[in-house]
Amino acid sequence: MEKSSLDADCCALNTVLVEEKRGHLIPNGNAHQGVNGTLNGGPISAAAGAVSAAGAEKRQGFPERETWTRQMDFMMSCVGFAVGLGNVWRFPYLCYKNGGGVFLIPYVLFIFLGGIPIFFLEIALGQFMKAGSINVWNIAPLFKGLGYASMVIVFFCNTYYIMVLAWGFYYLIKSFNSTLPWSTCDNPWNTENCIEIFLLSFMNVILHLRNKVLNISDGLDEPGVINWELMLCLMAVWVMVYFCVWKGVKSTGKIVYFTATFPYVVLIILLVRGVTLPGAYDGILYYVKPDWSKLGEAQVWIDAGTQIFFSYAIGLGALTALGSYNRFNNDCYKDAFVLALINSGTSFFSGFVVFSILGFMASEQGVDISKVAESGPGLAFIAYPKAVSLMPVAPVWAALFFVMLLLLGLDSQFVGVEGFVTGILDLFPGKYYMRYQREIAVAICCLLCFIIDLSMVTQGGMYVFQLFDYYSASGMTLLWQAFWECVVVAWVYGADRFMDDIARMIGYRPFPWMKWCWSFITPCVCMGIFLFHLLNYKPLTYNNVYVYPWWGEVIGWCLALSSMLCIPVSLVYKLSGAKGTFREVCTISSYSNHCSISQHIRGVESIERVALFMLIVINLAHFIVQ
Repeated sequence: MEKSSLDADCCALNTVLVEEKRGHLIPNGNAHQGVNGTLNGGPISAAAGAVSAAGAEKRQGFPERETWTRQMDFMMSCVGFAVGLGNVWRFPYLCYKNGGGVFLIPYVLFIFLGGIPIFFLEIALGQFMKAGSINVWNIAPLFKGLGYASMVIVFFCNTYYIMVLAWGFYYLIKSFNSTLPWSTCDNPWNTENCIEIFLLSFMNVILHLRNKVLNISDGLDEPGVINWELMLCLMAVWVMVYFCVWKGVKSTGKIVYFTATFPYVVLIILLVRGVTLPGAYDGILYYVKPDWSKLGEAQVWIDAGTQIFFSYAIGLGALTALGSYNRFNNDCYKDAFVLALINSGTSFFSGFVVFSILGFMASEQGVDISKVAESGPGLAFIAYPKAVSLMPVAPVWAALFFVMLLLLGLDSQFVGVEGFVTGILDLFPGKYYMRYQREIAVAICCLLCFIIDLSMVTQGGMYVFQLFDYYSASGMTLLWQAFWECVVVAWVYGADRFMDDIARMIGYRPFPWMKWCWSFITPCVCMGIFLFHLLNYKPLTYNNVYVYPWWGEVIGWCLALSSMLCIPVSLVYKLSGAKGTFREVCTISSYSNHCSISQHIRGVESIERVALFMLIVINLAHFIVQ
């Protein structure tokens, strides 16, 4: 019988080069893996599993994989990536919208049901396999589409996320004027009815964003001309990202010490300033006051779950890339809990900063806080700019805020680019290695994203941006990705086997709760929220007024499906490309390497078990949603 095309992938996983002493594997954490995320060397017993061990030979012409200079470099990079704009402008809004302090109950619950388990899974998988987001899935070659899916998602995220930084950079430049341009009525973009009282002055800030910064057209079918000021800001931000990433983690690990910590300094300064303003107490009380009636609403629980997946940056593959640069015996289990505490703690802390300012704003103008509290760009580029314009020495506070916004986004952006480039470079065998390979790859990535971004600095650019934001890296795509990650690790590779692998790295087995989450709880949570989004899908609109044309929605769904379909399409392609019947493909062995696909893919039984598990999860999630 002819060998299946899957043999190579399986055997690469099943065999490792080990250094054995008295029958024990002795890892030292240095390059225990081959070039493409595969484990190299002679065969080991099935009981040992797919372990990562020391002494892997460096292939000729291929450099040893980088590791962090200090473990703190990894921690700061994860903080910089996972702690971003969503912590500052999305969590506070969701908290007050969904019952204040009551929202923390489902939020904390989902941290332990989904956030930490998947966060830990991605970091541990990268550390164990010493590979980026694609080649880590050599643990289950039939499901390597998971890696391609994460690459598509992070590419789209890198493409549109940077636009927020371009807007922030634009506002930062304008903040150095002695008079903030959005605080007066004597500007070309103002209407004839502009009056400097609260509601109309508030509209002035909106007009500044709409008519000056975005210069927005009437629809997606009217792209208009390029805003050259915004394009130059976009170019400047991409240049900063390039020079943060081009030299790899050795330099990135140093930069994040500033980009990840300075926003906290600014947040503390803004909090001190905020709580001394009149009305700050009312704003903070509005933020945390419990509304127990909200606890029974399904939307509160859905918002809590989606916020966890959004703010923890799960499913993008960047956490896997960061983990791949760890030492083999790094205690990633402890790191996951520390990073989760920092992430969620930052979200909660930033709410006090934001609502102390909004409370002052409402107090000054004699209106309810609900009229000034907004989410997303509305908070960053409308409500807050208006608030600082009411303060003494307004340009100073505006500059501080937008510096914080820029740095929060920058470290998330360049770690996202690092994750994408790492995954691409891992695909190239050692014989194709060239001296400036990384620099060229980063340059191509940045240039390609910049070209796509040009469509977002036109007059119709906001409509394009919202398409990417709503579909390409939305809740549905991330939930789909997280669901399959748990299924593949727990039901294809084996939760117990992966727990053993982690024990070989960190020296002890994690609490069984992790295994239970990967196997049952987290997939059910992911599928439940996924089905809720799907069953309650509403066509995309802009500002609750403009309805996207049908072809715009088609483009959006193409963006979403381009990542989601990677998993089933890759599975079908690998099965159809193999020779023999379906059962033969799943059970054929490579005798020369003592490898059996059934050993790691678990043959037909594994696929049948995954299919049965999916049906159970979907039915259970659908029942819960109903």
